[in-house]
Parts: sequence; structure tokens; C-alpha cells
Amino acid sequence: MKIKYIDLIEQTFEFPQEEFKVEDNELSFNNIPLMDIIKQYGTPIKITYLPKISQKIQAAKRLFNVAIAKADYSGDYYYSYCTKSSHFSFILDEVLKNDVHIETSSAFDIHILETLNEEGKFPKDKYIICNGFKRPQYVENIIRIRNNGFHNTIAVIDNKEELEILEGVEQPLKLGIRIASEEEPRFDFYTSRLGIRYVDIVNFYNERIKDNPKFELKMLHFFINTGIHDNAYYWSELAKCVNVYSELKKICPELQFLNIGGGFPIKNSLAFDYDFEYMTEEIISQIKNICDSHNVQVPDIFTEFGSYTVGESGAVIYSILDQKKQNDKETWNMIDSSFMTTLPDTWAIKQRFILLSINQWDKEYERVFLGGLTCDSQDYYNTEIHANAVYLPKYCQEETLYIGLFHTGAYQESIGGYGGIQHCLIPAPKHIIIDRDEDGEYYTKLFAKEQSYKSMLKILGY
Repeated sequence: MKIKYIDLIEQTFEFPQEEFKVEDNELSFNNIPLMDIIKQYGTPIKITYLPKISQKIQAAKRLFNVAIAKADYSGDYYYSYCTKSSHFSFILDEVLKNDVHIETSSAFDIHILETLNEEGKFPKDKYIICNGFKRPQYVENIIRIRNNGFHNTIAVIDNKEELEILEGVEQPLKLGIRIASEEEPRFDFYTSRLGIRYVDIVNFYNERIKDNPKFELKMLHFFINTGIHDNAYYWSELAKCVNVYSELKKICPELQFLNIGGGFPIKNSLAFDYDFEYMTEEIISQIKNICDSHNVQVPDIFTEFGSYTVGESGAVIYSILDQKKQNDKETWNMIDSSFMTTLPDTWAIKQRFILLSINQWDKEYERVFLGGLTCDSQDYYNTEIHANAVYLPKYCQEETLYIGLFHTGAYQESIGGYGGIQHCLIPAPKHIIIDRDEDGEYYTKLFAKEQSYKSMLKILGY
């Protein structure tokens, strides 16, 4: 009988995979032996594997450039990174190695870009796509960087009133208009709260932008919350957007960019199956066909990839502290941290990540529930994306079981409040960065120690 944990994984998925392999019953992640990391740093621990970021960016660039060549598409492709997915300096340093542009969401983003420019990492000729609802400080910062020589700053208009407060710019400012796209049918509302209605955009341009010497409309922007997927909803929204672009292009020759916001998905299961090549080629083909039907020049394409850029670089590793039998059916493995504080998406939106044991792959497996350390009933993890259950090697008190949740690199730190006060005062875990040298050998660097009680007491005013 095949009853070992490794048998379960190999029977359920195509395994091993590019980033996951097992040797001597221990898991490696991107050829990093995780037990070595655990022995050096302990658990709980957050990991960022930097080379994965550049790998994802270059993969997307290849996909779009090949699709453009195949379709004989006359426009160019621009990759931009959404800072809101992860603002850490080591993330931006890695991202900017790849000749990309940046999308911002709030006032403080601008200060980050100014700092990066002072350090020689972000040239002033790069595009800065300023999205989001703009409060006065955000607008002030946008105007400042434009006046200071960031001539490719594009302020994306989220609502009509923003145009008035952008009038303080001294030099002509590039604008974008965000379309208020319709939401997926399962959403609680029908139309995005962000952007301007499809039917109002052409009139808004004619009445407010066309004859204003301070502004130049360069971009039409649309964003799909659920990302780029092969379904009727996405293709319908894309077609509507390209039709609006085509109508605007006829009266606004300087309109150059179409920003197809909403990113590629990340791998959240070992059974992940997504045809990136087909989707990219179909997007380019549909944009070209619609523009040709209107007899207008095709746009240069911008994408804003956040989760796709950084998601697969992250992992969180826990120890199983103990096992509790709560009734006849439920066995609880208690981790040495909290899901609510380290992976808030797991309880906030029921996000699922790749969950694998780090060691003991030769042991028999069992179904378990995973419980966090807080006293909150929501601090648990009990299903995977492919199955309504979690299976791990059988618990043995004599040998510590380690588990990892993978591809957790997007949003968790910012949503959870990095370094702040966590639920039940569970401390933020260590955070290490893994990179490779010129010879391809990996090395680690401690970015943050486990949060201390002193830092918590200081925040609380003690």
C-alpha cells in the first residue's frame, strides 16, 4: 500500500516540480534545502527568495514580446510593478534590475521613488503610473515630482474632481483615465467604485482635458479585480475598454497607452494550470482586431503586475508544537505562530496557498486541522485549493514536524501590519532574504529579527 506522505503528493500531482523537490525526505524550495534554513534560523520564519522576482518579470516580457511579434502588432509593451503588493526595499531593488516602470497607489509611494532616484536606482525617465483616489498630499507629491523632472509621470484620473486639484502643476502633466469597469457577477456590487463610467469618458475628455494646455491625455486604464482569466467576463470588459480607447483615439491623437490592469495569476496549488502563452496572444490579438475595425492605431500596452511579480518569491515556515484530539473526527496540529497575523489573507478572504511538509516525507499521512496561537476561532487553516482537507505526515512527539506555506510574497506584510501590534500580541516572525551570488550559490541575510516585547510595549505607549 502507498500510504506515505510522498506517495500522496506524487499520486495527487505531477511531482517533483520546478520549484519543489524532495531529497532524503526533506523539501527544497527553488533548490534551497529548507531544513538547512530551519537549522540556522529556527521557526516561525518568513522567507523571500529574490531571484524568483526577476524570473517572473522576464517571463512576462518574453510572453508579450513574442505575442506582439506573432500578431505583427505595431505597439510596444511596458511592464510596471504595483508597489502595493510589497513595498520592501529589497523587493524594489530586485524589481528595478529588470528595466521596469512603477505603479503607485498613495502619497508615500512617491517618497519611496524619490529615495530610489537619489540612490541611482530609478531614473527620472521611467513611467510612474499614479493610481488610486487622490487626497491632497498625494496630489502635492505628484505635482512635485513632475515639476522636479519626472516627465513620464502619469496621473490616472479616478474621479472628475481630481483634475481641478492637479492644476497646480507647472509643466504639462500626462494624464490617464481609469474606466469604472463592471465587477464579476458574484461580487456584492455591479460596478467598481474606482474610475469614471464608460459613457462619460469621451465627454469628460472633450469638456475638461482637450483644450487645457496643462494636461495631455496619454493613457486609458482599466482594472479587473479578479485578474486576467479566460472567461467571458474578462473578454467582455477588455472589448469594452478597447472600444472606448478607439473612440478616444479618433479625437485624441496623443492617446498612446492602454493599461490592461489586473494581473496574471500566481501558482496557488501544485495542480495549477494556466496557459500564459495563449492568454497573452489572445489579448494582443483582440486589441489589434478591435482597433483595426475602428481603423485606429493600436496602443502601446502597459500591464501592472503586483502579485504575479512577488507572490511566488515568498514562503512562511512553521513548527508543529503539539497535536490535540478535540473530538472523534478532528485532529488539530498547533503551529508556533498565527495564521491571522502572518498570513492574514487566509482568514480575510479565505486565500489558499501551497501547503507542504518540510520533513518526514517517508511517514504515513493523516488528515488534520491547523490551528494558530491566538485565542480567535478564525485562526485556523483546514482546506487546500484542490481539496476540502489538509493532509500531513502523522504527528510524532519525538521528531518535530515542519510545514511551509508557499507563494505568500504578495500583500501579507502590508495587510497584517508589519512590525506593529498583532492579534493577541503574537510577535512577527524572523524574516530572511535569500539570493544567489555570481556563481549561483545561494546565501541568506537576516532582514528582521523576531519582534521583541519591548517594541510592542513602545508602540502601546508603555
